[in-house]
Amino acid sequence: MENNNGAQGRVLALDTSSASQAVAVLEGQDIRFESSSLAERNHSVNLLPKIERALRESGTDKRALAGIAVGIGPGSYTGVRIAVTTAKTLAWALKLPVAAVSSLEAQACSGLEAAAPQGRSWIVPLVDARRGQAYTALFEAAGPIGAAPEGQEAQPLTRLADDAILMVDDWTARLAERWNALPIGERPEYVLFTGETDKHGETVRSLAGLTGLAAERVLLQDCTAEARWIGRIGTRKLESGDTVDAHALLPNYTQVTEAEANLLRSRP
Repeated sequence: MENNNGAQGRVLALDTSSASQAVAVLEGQDIRFESSSLAERNHSVNLLPKIERALRESGTDKRALAGIAVGIGPGSYTGVRIAVTTAKTLAWALKLPVAAVSSLEAQACSGLEAAAPQGRSWIVPLVDARRGQAYTALFEAAGPIGAAPEGQEAQPLTRLADDAILMVDDWTARLAERWNALPIGERPEYVLFTGETDKHGETVRSLAGLTGLAAERVLLQDCTAEARWIGRIGTRKLESGDTVDAHALLPNYTQVTEAEANLLRSRP
């Protein structure tokens, strides 16, 4: 496969890891088209028409794309597969490099942009995984995030914990332990929970009592992974050469599926 690492040009961004279907076209960090809409279980039906619309309305010839940025999850098992499979197919057909983006990182950026806490923050993305669990991670930011001034690159988040599936009450307790272990001067001013916060709000708000952090500094921002952040993170990866061959691109489920688990149990 041809590798256009470092190429400048327009990037197609995709994410279907949640009920939201996110598609964007970016040029550098600038948005030429963006759509994030609830698709529920219709990603497989709606994604290709949405891509065609994105290319048409942004005036982008698919043969002139510099790369593809795709959210690889974690999230909905079927949803993640749809975006990844679509990205693989387009990348192979058009001989384009692919940037694999954590959907949780993009969601964290989306929530931070919306909440805009004026100080150093931990950002904790949450995607409900049922039975008291969530797909989650931990990031840190020095302040609000947004599009960089012209000619400058937006500062990325700092990752503090890998994507995982965890019990939310256990995860909240672990965050409290980590916060309490820090010297006072190194503790963040805010802890921002992003994503499907309505399903775990009572649990994560208990962080204030576990840490002594003022209740108004434990923030909840309901959001999804916005397409522009899949694109911005992906663009940065493409420009630095951090790409994946289309054939090697895989979803990040953070856990084996039930079918895979049954297969493993059946082996000697």
